Amino acid sequence: MTLSDFDYALPDKLIARYPPAHREDSRLLVLRRDSGKYEDKNFTDILEYLNPGDAFILNETRVIPARLSGIRETTGAHVEIFLLHKQADRNDVWHVLAAPAKKVKQGDKIIIGDGLHCEVMEELSGGKRIVQFHSKTDLENAIEEAGKMPIPPYLKRDAEAIDKQRYQTVFAKTNGAVAAPTASLHFTEELLRKIEAKGITIIKVLLHVGLGTFRPVEVEDIREHKMHSEYFEVCEEAAQQINTIKENGGKIIAVGTTAARTLESAANESGKIIAQSGETSIFIYPPYQFKIVDALITNFHQPKSSLLMMISAFAGYENVMKAYNHAIEEKYRFLSYGDAMMIV
Repeated sequence: MTLSDFDYALPDKLIARYPPAHREDSRLLVLRRDSGKYEDKNFTDILEYLNPGDAFILNETRVIPARLSGIRETTGAHVEIFLLHKQADRNDVWHVLAAPAKKVKQGDKIIIGDGLHCEVMEELSGGKRIVQFHSKTDLENAIEEAGKMPIPPYLKRDAEAIDKQRYQTVFAKTNGAVAAPTASLHFTEELLRKIEAKGITIIKVLLHVGLGTFRPVEVEDIREHKMHSEYFEVCEEAAQQINTIKENGGKIIAVGTTAARTLESAANESGKIIAQSGETSIFIYPPYQFKIVDALITNFHQPKSSLLMMISAFAGYENVMKAYNHAIEEKYRFLSYGDAMMIV
């Protein structure tokens, strides 16, 4: 399949610029993989499609306020420091994106706030830099205070106070993501309790969503696209639970493409989850055969995106494109703060 196959006309007015008033207020388009039929529902109706003995897989990554505004000490020029990830062996050393990169040189001191600054240790290609942070107070708290949430560029607005809460899942735990696992933004603690009360096992995995989630696919032959690597973890307990539930005939329901990518990255050829941690750059596109995931909850994705290719691999290309056309006709809200789709 080619990049052009995954293009569609997304009306700008259907891009959700802000979250709904309440997390669970979103609509839900349920798509059946076997028949291609779809139903218009509300998000809280997901309970109808869950059965006792199923597993619900959540990504417990926490979005860091990765966008830092600073001043170059020597010139007073404004620069932006966008956090990408910590260096493995250091809490104070980060890989970042600097903009405008030409103004950020090795040896520069960037003043970010009262008592918080960073020094540029190394210049890398593509606007990337390695910097060391210095803070008069706890560094993690200082970054939390100074930073803005890294909302997606297609929202075409600056991050606001509402994004600190709503661009974060209610179960976020481990700092490291620079983009939210957006299918999980619909869940409240009450809805999760109802899911557990129905006999569904909630299992947490981890994938730190990277900036590459917004990277467009630019090659017509999609097989040539290279995904950025992202850190993931599946603990021993989670692996055992998932394998046992699958052996007992329960369905594995991945909440979001990041949870699905984590499961497929941790699966062996026999369809078993192996407890592990590390980097994954798995790129899922048709005709990929899923080893673990039986159902998927996801948002509506951008044209020509790797995420649209992934759900097309899961639900079938024609099924997905017909469902998307229906969603546009019915004025569903699209992208990170938009409505959801459940593929069963």
